[in-house]
Amino acid sequence: MPAKTIIIWYRNDLRLHDHEPLYQACQEKAHIIPIYCFDSRQFVTTSFGFPKTGKYRAQFLLESVQNLRQSLQNVGSNLIVRQGLPEVEISNLAKQLKVDAVYYHQEVTAEELAVEKSLKQTLSNIGIKIKEFWGSTLYLPEDLPFEITHIPELFTNFRKQVEKKSSIEEPLPTPTKLPSLPKIKLGNIPTSAELNLETSIYDSRAVLKFKGGETPAIARLNHYFWEANCLKDYKETRNGMLGADYSSKFSPWLALGCISPRYIYDKVQQYETKVIKNNSTYWLIFELIWRDFFRFICAKHGNKIFYLSGLQGIDIPWKEDWQRFKLWQEGNTGYPLVDANMRELLLTGFMSNRGRQNVASFLTKNLGINWQMGAEWFESLLIDYDVCSNWGNWNYTAGVGNDARGFRYFNILKQSQNYDPRGDYVRHWLPELANIPGKKIHEPEKLTQEEQKRYGVRLGVDYPRPVVDFFKSVKNNENIYNRSLQ
Repeated sequence: MPAKTIIIWYRNDLRLHDHEPLYQACQEKAHIIPIYCFDSRQFVTTSFGFPKTGKYRAQFLLESVQNLRQSLQNVGSNLIVRQGLPEVEISNLAKQLKVDAVYYHQEVTAEELAVEKSLKQTLSNIGIKIKEFWGSTLYLPEDLPFEITHIPELFTNFRKQVEKKSSIEEPLPTPTKLPSLPKIKLGNIPTSAELNLETSIYDSRAVLKFKGGETPAIARLNHYFWEANCLKDYKETRNGMLGADYSSKFSPWLALGCISPRYIYDKVQQYETKVIKNNSTYWLIFELIWRDFFRFICAKHGNKIFYLSGLQGIDIPWKEDWQRFKLWQEGNTGYPLVDANMRELLLTGFMSNRGRQNVASFLTKNLGINWQMGAEWFESLLIDYDVCSNWGNWNYTAGVGNDARGFRYFNILKQSQNYDPRGDYVRHWLPELANIPGKKIHEPEKLTQEEQKRYGVRLGVDYPRPVVDFFKSVKNNENIYNRSLQ
């Protein structure tokens, strides 16, 4: 019987290791046709007018696809690249090559599911089988101690049950040899310009020069675990904001599936055997379980995560104040910690977890601005944009998420003093405040005229005065929130 021909449709799983569709096709000794399609709908503008895939994200994606092509070439295959609508391009290729089946990793949110549905329909009309696999979480749905429809709404309940009752499977092996492709036009990987985007140039102050792809992802893990030996201190340092190694920085590669969470888990276990097992090694797994939780919550609740009223269905009269939103976007709110983080995002496409929590809290709890605007801005810029984690976290911060505990806000000044005690991070991103010594940098609005002169900063000219009074604005938005609950 002749071997089957199977298309492997790549999406957010740009790797060879721990890749079940690829592994299964290899087990079946099939002719394997890997394809990636740049979906034109991902390069439009969002509902609030931002580029859906901004320049940093696009650059990281292009590098990741290029690296996948290189990895496939190294094992005797190649990557077919197309631009357009995946449901059209893949069905065309399937007809042209008379394939037997299309294998792919399934997604859980609306846009991706619509593409899958459309492709399934087209392929079933021409008698081509489709097989979907689950592959972006530590735990597989069938290994959970509950059905997806019964996922606990609180993360702690989810975590405790999966840790107690579920096991994590070993990562699948990387193929060392794949069959060569039939004679077919491979297609070029587009440039940023062809996707109508500016070329992204990293600001020299960036924490890390992130490069997309499976090879750089594994190199980063090797650096963080073995060369720099940082994992043993992860829990203590993870709330940092300055420098390459305060946290693992795996998130951009996880978002595009250049590295698998099970691969990371496996390497943590090796580290625990060879180096040390402590709170920090556990905490990295803990963060991966958070990723799982958001993905399963999206699978459970569908589009609710994108609604203004959120997973809880709370109708809050959010503002769409574009003038103030622009101050937040560009890092000109007069709150140094918020501004430094927003400028880092604007100039590099990255921001620390601590930073994200603070700027999101400020947008929603101080400015009272529609959280969806913030979520879309993050979607446009973040190189580690993951639809489930991004929208799940914004739901949580806005107080409309499944694990929200009423009106909670971050005290920006206190956070600034706790997590940037010497002001090094603020000085790094706000050069106009660089001469202000010590803790005074956290509250520039308190500088006297004499001090402003001495430190070479004119408030309201070189650096803005605070856009709102911190505690008054919090109180005001808390009243609005509480009225909405009633």
